[in-house]
Amino acid sequence: MRCSVERGWGWGRCAPSPLLLLTLLLFAAPFGLLGEETRQLLEFDSTNVSDTAAEPPGRPYPPYSLADFSWNNITDSLDPATLSATFQGHPVNDPTRTFANGSLAFRVQAFSRSSRPAQSPRLLHTADTCQLEVALVGASPRGNRSLFGLEVVATLGQGPDCPSMQEQHSIDDEYAPAVFQLDQLLWGSLPSGFAQWRPVAYSQKQGDRASALPCHASPLHPALACPLPQSPIVRAFFGSQNNFCAFNLTFGASTGPGYWDQHYLSWSMLLGVGFPPVDSLSPLVLGIMAVALGAPGLMLLGGGLVLLLHHKKYSEYQSIN
Repeated sequence: MRCSVERGWGWGRCAPSPLLLLTLLLFAAPFGLLGEETRQLLEFDSTNVSDTAAEPPGRPYPPYSLADFSWNNITDSLDPATLSATFQGHPVNDPTRTFANGSLAFRVQAFSRSSRPAQSPRLLHTADTCQLEVALVGASPRGNRSLFGLEVVATLGQGPDCPSMQEQHSIDDEYAPAVFQLDQLLWGSLPSGFAQWRPVAYSQKQGDRASALPCHASPLHPALACPLPQSPIVRAFFGSQNNFCAFNLTFGASTGPGYWDQHYLSWSMLLGVGFPPVDSLSPLVLGIMAVALGAPGLMLLGGGLVLLLHHKKYSEYQSIN
């Protein structure tokens, strides 16, 4: 089947299969999805930072360049049954042995149907989406209160402008406790593609509320020219463009839980074509709303019945002269 291919996440009238999406991301991540010529894992010293919204969130350490990482053979982790694969790497030159017992991993998974993962933040996915999960495990921080971050680069759409970044708020936090926000990038007004994530990371593998870390995204800005991977698949989907927009993601705050607890950090993003999945209210929230809205009505109805029966009782009383 032939499809018209647009720049960015644009596939014209037909969307790629889950396996094709997975193949695309395997060729593009981590080199084509994160970073530009620096391709950085960021680290900040937040020891003396009291403002959780500070930018940057602390004194920056020299960043780790993903271009200088050694990555595993992807075929060793490719699982056709779950449509997933994992990139795992560490710096080639590590004189301080920061990554002696640690690694940075990118797990890519495609989906064949609509559902939610068991792992928080349980983003709703459809058959034309892929999930990218980033995990930093076992690496020694260079400070007692180190915060980590990623530089994320987005391709341009059909026009010269960066994708639009939006925040969506909800009263429903059943799938990601205490997180009432969803962030997303949209390519084009229709849109032709999207990236979607909740502004939360986790400092423990189970990803519960106690280990939740705030995730802050900086504004989008044009990035320096960066060559795409030389894969024919990547070239077919993204064209020959070399202009990008970038933003930084930072995870955690100087107070509360952090990477320093168990030397673990994970965060996930959903990527797809067309319109992003839209969350509906969960059954739990619908039930609470029904009770909250229905209780006053039932009380009024019950009060009316009591008054009616009380009035009827007195109306049936016959006075004795």
